[in-house]
Amino acid sequence: MGIKSKNKNGQKKKEEQSFFRELLSDLTTVAVIVGAFLILSQIFFGLWTPMVVIESGSMQPNMNIGDIVFIKSISRADPVSMQESIDNGSDYVKFKKPGDVILYRPYGNKKVTPIIHRAMYYVEEGEPMWEGGPAAPHAGYITKGDNELTNAVYDQQSAICREPVKKEWIIGTSQFRIPLIGKIRLLMPF
Repeated sequence: MGIKSKNKNGQKKKEEQSFFRELLSDLTTVAVIVGAFLILSQIFFGLWTPMVVIESGSMQPNMNIGDIVFIKSISRADPVSMQESIDNGSDYVKFKKPGDVILYRPYGNKKVTPIIHRAMYYVEEGEPMWEGGPAAPHAGYITKGDNELTNAVYDQQSAICREPVKKEWIIGTSQFRIPLIGKIRLLMPF
């Protein structure tokens, strides 16, 4: 009986060691994959976390609730406005319309959810922000969501951001999207 007991204890220890080795191996694999993703994100997009989930319908039909959008850092991008693209006769199109879709923080406030809307045109300080509108307090982009039903006016005419978007408020430009995968993230309570 003593021998069987030793074998069972020895086998149990080997099973425990095997379990912990496999767990450590799995955790190491996950850490390597996450690390590689972060490094590649920094290399290609200039951001450690280059993805955002679309939370509202303001960019429909070109971006939908739950889409994941990859963002290129503003340090690596020079936004092209819709007006600039049209004026230059360029065929530069992002998400089915001329010009870039930018991700920005209203007033540069890091405590609010960033806005992802199209850069419509650029205004200099003192220019009217729109035809018949007030003078721009500083230079920046006039922005607007693509959804004509929910975004009939520019962001600067609504409560979204009453000033032109300064370049330093811009996180980056939208590059491409993966439809619907972000719905999982939207279901999480945190």
